[in-house]
Amino acid sequence: MKHFDENYTLKVFQDMLAIDSTTGQFRAAQDWMVQEIEHLGYKAVTTHKGGVIVDLGGEGNPLVITAHLDDIGLMVRKINADGTLNVCSVGGLYPFYCVTENVRVYTGDGQVYTGTVCRTPNSVHVTEEELRATLGDFRKNVCVVLDMPVKCAADTRKLGIETGDMIALEPRFTMSGGYIKSRFVDDKACAAVLLNVMKTLKEQGLTLKRKVYAYFAFYEEIGHGTTFLPEGTKDILALDIAPTGPDQNSEEHLVSIFCKDSRFPYHYEMTQELRAAAKRAGVDYVMDVFTPHYGTDGDASVLAGYDIRHAAIGPGTSNSHGYERTHIDGLRNTYELTMAYLLG
Repeated sequence: MKHFDENYTLKVFQDMLAIDSTTGQFRAAQDWMVQEIEHLGYKAVTTHKGGVIVDLGGEGNPLVITAHLDDIGLMVRKINADGTLNVCSVGGLYPFYCVTENVRVYTGDGQVYTGTVCRTPNSVHVTEEELRATLGDFRKNVCVVLDMPVKCAADTRKLGIETGDMIALEPRFTMSGGYIKSRFVDDKACAAVLLNVMKTLKEQGLTLKRKVYAYFAFYEEIGHGTTFLPEGTKDILALDIAPTGPDQNSEEHLVSIFCKDSRFPYHYEMTQELRAAAKRAGVDYVMDVFTPHYGTDGDASVLAGYDIRHAAIGPGTSNSHGYERTHIDGLRNTYELTMAYLLG
């Protein structure tokens, strides 16, 4: 019997959250994923630029199921005269969603320093009107303040910090009433669901109706996570968050089947196959359209020129690219729909 293992899903989700993986900073997360895949009884293959591909078995008409492991974050743009860090975003991170967040700065020689994303000036008590009148802007009035006694740019450079160093945000995972709150639900929660799918297939010896690969990508947040696919791939199914909002059908307890995003519609026939699978399995789902600022790795594969169908599903998630929230039921329904589609 198919089984959503809530404990396993939450454990591997938190394990992945504990590994900073701002886009481009993939090595530690990739090593963890390879180890976990091998623990489940599969063989992992890594790509040259960073990514993990797993053959799940089956024969013919290959399908790739992908979830990404890279996170949005920051990069040191320059060191300010007072020793603070001027930063730029990596992926779609905005100042209003990260000011006051604790961070970790990774230097080129392997040192890690903590700090905080701050407004400049940073005290409402002495600059109240100025702070109220201006929005946060990474170029002008937002910086990272290090938890070190630096007073000038030279002090900061002595620590080994330089332009191009990666900065990761603290995830701050918590769960209450079934609601999961954390940064990087997008997309480590979906990666955890995919691992649960793989665990079930292996433990129960289930037969797939076609060749299936799992693909854990590392560059989705900047648009080229799955621009390489295994030979012969016919379809790609992205597991990614379904943003909630006033004009959206998506809801945190449900799995969404994506009809269209900001680039173009998903393949109509494949989308209808997913809808039929959800109905057969009694999955709690909705159909939804995501515009104007959303895309998945399925789009990247199509834009890379592959002759494939592409579709996407995922749990309803609020506060996307901020301190995100979903529900364990949303992950369960994403798991159930994935299994229903794989097993027919």
